Amino acid sequence: MRFKKLDLNLLVALDTLLKARSVTRTAEQLNLSPSAVSNSLSRLREYFGDELLVQIGRRMEITPLGESLQEPVRDVLNRIESTILIPPEFHPDNTDRTFSIFVSDYTQIVFVPHLMTLTSEQSSTAKFNFLPQIANPHKQLEQGDADLLIIPSGFVSPDHPYDVLYEEDYVCLIWAESSHARSELTFERYAQAKHVVMAPPAGRSDYFEYLAKKKYGINRDIITTTYSFAAVPGLIVGTDHIATVHTRLARLLVKAFPLQIRPLPFHMDSMKQCAQWHHYRSNDQGLVWLREMLKGAVTKMIRSGEPESTLIQ
Repeated sequence: MRFKKLDLNLLVALDTLLKARSVTRTAEQLNLSPSAVSNSLSRLREYFGDELLVQIGRRMEITPLGESLQEPVRDVLNRIESTILIPPEFHPDNTDRTFSIFVSDYTQIVFVPHLMTLTSEQSSTAKFNFLPQIANPHKQLEQGDADLLIIPSGFVSPDHPYDVLYEEDYVCLIWAESSHARSELTFERYAQAKHVVMAPPAGRSDYFEYLAKKKYGINRDIITTTYSFAAVPGLIVGTDHIATVHTRLARLLVKAFPLQIRPLPFHMDSMKQCAQWHHYRSNDQGLVWLREMLKGAVTKMIRSGEPESTLIQ
């Protein structure tokens, strides 16, 4: 297909080239030969009258025009995919579709098992590719790398629709033999303690800090950061460190590690966990089904909740 002498197939090559910044990697991703990709790049340069990508040392860098084309090109391809390439019907028990979903490992531990149980019970043949949460997650939607994001409301983009799935409170995790375990965890003790914090890879880790400082003037002494919630217990056991985590995650971790849960000694608004998708994909029947599965998984998770007795006052 051509539009004003531009072969629209070249847009796919251009989109990948601008993201990969490499002829070789583009060829691998598009399952083409490097010479075919080089030929496409030559045709694109001729059409736009610009180098688009230039070799600087051992790397290829995007020209200013190439930079300005990234979002429009991706937007055009998203429109084509959402209106033409995605089948109008979706049958979950007879599909080979793979859904790419960006999540934190908290979500993988606490929520995703309920989603897997539900889709298995419904004999769905859909496949899932769970990818790590990173900075500016909405860009993964706009670049076509994600079908869906499961993220806290503080990370949602105003440019795309979303559902609020559930709310989650915060609690404190401490080592069962720490000094904090022998007395009440007061506001003052919390503010003076050393803290372990999860910071997603290339992500934003200051959201809780911002809220705590804004509301209570707390500047936590962060002794350790980690990219994974699963690593938190090992950074607490044997220390007086405190980790502030989501309640459901804490209840799972105390089953496997010598930890105790204590109430957060001040009020913090609940985290709202959301599912977000590209606005072009609102009528994608596969995503409509998936969003319903997420809601069903929330119901399963809530029904399987642990008793309040796991919270030590």
